[in-house]
Amino acid sequence: MRERWRGKSWATLGDSITAANGYQPPVTEALAFERVGNYGRSGCPMTAGSDRDEGATVYMAERLEEAYDCVTVFAGTNDYRLGMPLGDLCPAGQASFDIRAFCGAYQTVIEGLLARHPLCRLNLWTPLQRDKDGFDGERRNDQGALLADYAEAVVAIGKMYALPVLDLHARSGFNKLTLDALTTDRLHPNEAGHRRIADLAIPFLAAL
Repeated sequence: MRERWRGKSWATLGDSITAANGYQPPVTEALAFERVGNYGRSGCPMTAGSDRDEGATVYMAERLEEAYDCVTVFAGTNDYRLGMPLGDLCPAGQASFDIRAFCGAYQTVIEGLLARHPLCRLNLWTPLQRDKDGFDGERRNDQGALLADYAEAVVAIGKMYALPVLDLHARSGFNKLTLDALTTDRLHPNEAGHRRIADLAIPFLAAL
């Protein structure tokens, strides 16, 4: 398992769950990555146009100027919480996408990264289930969307671009019954929660 990524580099894009640098160390140790870049920004969505625009993932991805062998995109929970529009999945290869909608911003990230670094192993992770600030799996946001809708959009985007998807929303075991054990506040993973993410990510990345 370690030989696949031994001496290679890994970049992680996302929100506070990525910025916390909790799941990266056990993954790095298990897979023997030599260089890891953390481009997570707390409180920020994938999508442009919120009051947290500077750290939006669509803009953070532009900072990956140097090549990484593996790049993970792990975003969506703040798009749900902030009521960012889902938008529509557009045909690949367009001149531009609507970065003020989740799908358009996500496609912009993917196409920008692959244009600059076509050989990187780009992989997508769906957002974890949550129950914080009145936003859980059952509440619709200001756009009328559920968190599951953002997760399903990530799965669809992965299918369009033939990119591997780690469906943490459906497979992580984070749910209303386990959030107290796996998070500090029913959103942000604690040590056990980050270990759970890492335990799923290690075989997933090793198989790429």
